[in-house]
Amino acid sequence: NKMLLDCYRSCVVLFLAYFALQVIYARRKYQISPPETTGHPEFERIFRAQVNCSEYFPIFVSLLWVAGIFFHQGVAAACGLLYLYTRFKYFQGYTVAAQGRLAPLYASARLLWLLLGLAVAGLLAHFLLP
Repeated sequence: NKMLLDCYRSCVVLFLAYFALQVIYARRKYQISPPETTGHPEFERIFRAQVNCSEYFPIFVSLLWVAGIFFHQGVAAACGLLYLYTRFKYFQGYTVAAQGRLAPLYASARLLWLLLGLAVAGLLAHFLLP
């Protein structure tokens, strides 16, 4: 049953939509028309935070699925929930100041490494153990 992982996929889409909306609001607030990506420093931080989060979500979703299918759905889901929380905190911190992103960035990176380890362990167990 992969229902829990399917719920996470929906959450990821909502997170990406939230981040994109924040960029749209910042563009309006600081009068920065697309395709411009520079302007007011607050806009630049919001834009960069959204891009950074979007870049890592394919890696996150892939690792979440593999860890959930081959290792354990509950453990992967708990890691996924923590990852989404750290990315939200990353986004919030980055929009205030560039330094505000660092602690959540390191936490989210550790969670990606954990998911990678779970995925590899699950795959090895699946293919190497009878």
